[in-house]
Amino acid sequence: MSSAEHIGVTFRSYQPGDLEVIKRITVEAFSGVSIDEAAELAFGPINGHDWQWRKARHIDADVAREVDGILVVESEQGEVVGYITSWQDTAAGIGYIPNLAFVPEWRGRGLGRLLIQRVLDRFRASGLSHAKIETLAQNDVGHHLYTSIGFREVARQVHFFADLSEAAAADELTGQSNQDPGETD
Repeated sequence: MSSAEHIGVTFRSYQPGDLEVIKRITVEAFSGVSIDEAAELAFGPINGHDWQWRKARHIDADVAREVDGILVVESEQGEVVGYITSWQDTAAGIGYIPNLAFVPEWRGRGLGRLLIQRVLDRFRASGLSHAKIETLAQNDVGHHLYTSIGFREVARQVHFFADLSEAAAADELTGQSNQDPGETD
């Protein structure tokens, strides 16, 4: 019996009917650790869409890029409780893991570790030499998990956003802001 069977879940390939539930899991799991959310906190909704909409679109991109790289975790009751997305750049020898998430009640059970191990095994079987996973600095759970599996931090990246509206551009040129004179940053 595998570890997954022992705790009452099944790992299976992605099916098109999984898309909406995976998006829902993604939005819930990435709250507080999403670049899209940080941008919204700084600028508000962008182009009429909230950060959840933008983050959910990452799953659309993962499906379009390499649907075979998506593994889904299903409970004994047939509910999707988590997933991992991955893709391979065989020419570069690198496998990528863009997204990994679970519903809250299924977190902390070692399933993320098992999913990552399965993906790493797939990468090895495909002849890849390295794997890459990213997380934000504030994701302590991710940092702990990834380093415990053997990933090493190699760099930190800063993400910048700029408001391209005419008002913001005018403020940048004049060095002024839209604040009232009595307001401070």
